[in-house]
Amino acid sequence: MKAITKTLLAASISGLFSVSAMAADFNLKIQSSDPSGDLNFKVQQRWADRVETMSDGQINIDLLPVGSVVKHTETLGAIKMGILDGHVTATGYFSGKDPAFGLIGNMVGAWSDTTQLLQYMNYGGGNELMTELYAPYGVQFVGASTTGVESFISKKPIDGVADLKGLKLRAPEGLVQQVFAAAGATPVNLPGSEVFTGLSKGVIDAADYTVFSTNQKAGMNDIAPHPVQPGFHSLPLIDISIAQKKWDKMPEDLQTILKTSVRDFSYDMTTQLKMADMAAVKEAKANPEITIHDWSDEERKKFREIAKTQWKVFAERSPNAQKVYDSVTEFLETNGLL
Repeated sequence: MKAITKTLLAASISGLFSVSAMAADFNLKIQSSDPSGDLNFKVQQRWADRVETMSDGQINIDLLPVGSVVKHTETLGAIKMGILDGHVTATGYFSGKDPAFGLIGNMVGAWSDTTQLLQYMNYGGGNELMTELYAPYGVQFVGASTTGVESFISKKPIDGVADLKGLKLRAPEGLVQQVFAAAGATPVNLPGSEVFTGLSKGVIDAADYTVFSTNQKAGMNDIAPHPVQPGFHSLPLIDISIAQKKWDKMPEDLQTILKTSVRDFSYDMTTQLKMADMAAVKEAKANPEITIHDWSDEERKKFREIAKTQWKVFAERSPNAQKVYDSVTEFLETNGLL
């Protein structure tokens, strides 16, 4: 009897260690490019919680806000080095490693709606291309999302391309700055955390920053009361990716859960931000000090034509960037979007 009891006890302990080991294998430390107070981060946290539920606790995601471990531009390298297990971030932040990331991460003027970008990613070859681009870094691309067509913050009335001439505006380095410069503006390097101060002190007149609801909540439209909404320029690719070593350890069913969860996450993110934007626009319109500018189709087309010339120039910076250019433009042409 004692022998049987000892055997059962040993089996129980062994089972506990086995479960613990399995759980430890799929504890993922993932850093976001968003601060914890933003709606973006809250939606991401709900995604992380759903993954744990869907996987019956086999995948546990420790989601960290921007800058918790490394700078937002350094997460790709941190995953490769094993400092992080993954990220939820704007792909364009890695354009310094390869211009291809800047092009696929925010092909300025290419997309007029979130569904267009997600259709390209999920059904037009974008996911496969991202998988190829991340492979040398030991990173597995899991899936794509986006936020929304970004608003444009401005202290001055901006009703078309001509109004961009000489405008001091904050824009991310790379393609975004290149396009605005070609349109006649004067891009300024400024971290996102300094946009509010830069506008307040007159360092910049305008900014390519983020979606309308986030700008409104942050008080951006109070100090720069001439926002352009809907935006005419920027729709960033948001990718969820994890370390290849972690991915390879996962059984196929858990890999499928992760991929499926990102499809759900992208719908959740874009829908919630669209709803938040609608509420924020209503709030802004009730403020007589804020004037929302909506560009005409003709002016949007002018800006896009300028952007298209810069896509070609940017594509020449690396073989991978050329691949991105060829892939995206083929999709746009095939679907009557170019």
